[in-house]
Amino acid sequence: MQVRQLQIAHDALQDRLVLRVATQADEEFRVWLTRRFLRELWPHLARSLAQASSSMPLVADAEAMPAPPSFEQAFQDDKATYPLGSTPLLTSEIKVDTLSDGGYHLTFREGRERSFELGLTPDLLQAFCAMLRAAAEQAQWSLALDYAAQEPSAPSPGTPHSRLH
Repeated sequence: MQVRQLQIAHDALQDRLVLRVATQADEEFRVWLTRRFLRELWPHLARSLAQASSSMPLVADAEAMPAPPSFEQAFQDDKATYPLGSTPLLTSEIKVDTLSDGGYHLTFREGRERSFELGLTPDLLQAFCAMLRAAAEQAQWSLALDYAAQEPSAPSPGTPHSRLH
């Protein structure tokens, strides 16, 4: 799936973030992200961002650096089809994989029903995280979404391992 456009916006009525992904094939996928889910997901994304930053080559010439992503263009959905339906998938589980080519693969699941797979390059991961932070700030969720890689706290002996919902 070739990503053409990403958007993350706050839905005040639902008090959720909605991720919209438009593809080159004019398909649109919609995914709900709750405050609690984003709080649990962020440390994993921050760790992935830290890995991406450490593996990216240093560029001496500032003009050779890619332009930062622009969030000004309106989301285009005039002729989109909805393979998962127009109702957003309510994420209850996610799997984050680092690929051998340096990319990332996120699998959003709604219980054991619908799922959506999103492949991201390191640059798209960075833009995705910036959009999450901006939308969470707009929602006034008061989450500490720092870019410093956060290690999940180690479980104490006898405590079952936790997993991302």
